[in-house]
Amino acid sequence: MRHIILIPFAILAIFPFYWMFATSLRLPQDVFKMPPSIIPWPITFENYKLIFSDSFSMLRGFLNSMKIAVGVTVGTLFTSSMAGYAFSKINFAGRDRIFGIFVATMLIPGTVCLIPLFILFSKIGWVDTHLPLMVPAIMFNAYGTFMMKQFMMGLPDSYIEAARLDGCNHFKIYYRIMLPLIKPILVTLGLFQFIGNWNNFTGALIFLSDEKKYTIPLIINSFRSVYSVDWGLLMAAAVIAILPITVMYFAAQRYIVEGITMSGLKG
Repeated sequence: MRHIILIPFAILAIFPFYWMFATSLRLPQDVFKMPPSIIPWPITFENYKLIFSDSFSMLRGFLNSMKIAVGVTVGTLFTSSMAGYAFSKINFAGRDRIFGIFVATMLIPGTVCLIPLFILFSKIGWVDTHLPLMVPAIMFNAYGTFMMKQFMMGLPDSYIEAARLDGCNHFKIYYRIMLPLIKPILVTLGLFQFIGNWNNFTGALIFLSDEKKYTIPLIINSFRSVYSVDWGLLMAAAVIAILPITVMYFAAQRYIVEGITMSGLKG
């Protein structure tokens, strides 16, 4: 009975993705054909050929987005996990106050900082490069630090005490003991960071002007004009854009619930 109830909702959730894929295979005159057909016919792959042509540079945008998303994800996991270890397992003066400041920064909307950041990055020559989209996200991530700290607080301190008796310093404890134990939260935060940076439209729109450095969201936006939208190209580009996210989600889904659940526990 439970499955009978859930199946219609699952179909409703999946249908927009199917319609996106089906529209990418339609001829331009069939996109708004009435009555609409569930199965596209005739099928054409011309939209996929066009988006990977030199005129649209979808492949270049894909590589640019992959560079930014992977770089930020790896860098954020490193810095946030180190900060989370420091805030959860190392006693130092002002630890709780500094962590409170970290958490308080999440209350500031990102759009408020765009103009000051643009002025700053323009003065140091970072505008129209990928650095503004990568360096700040890697060096300071309050949400990632919060997740790491909460997860690590649930780990027994006996592991650290035993490692200290064996002569390990903090970095060895972090690298050899903590990292293997926090795999669920690393995977969860990594997925969140990858998706967030893969879909980052506002930052790329503000800081990038050279089409050779465009990311996937900017490439997709270029298919829209003032008076018309090429829906076939737009849907084909959207299908390509969601493939990495879909693959990563299915590969990491067994860690996501565990990571989110345990990050709220305290030891």
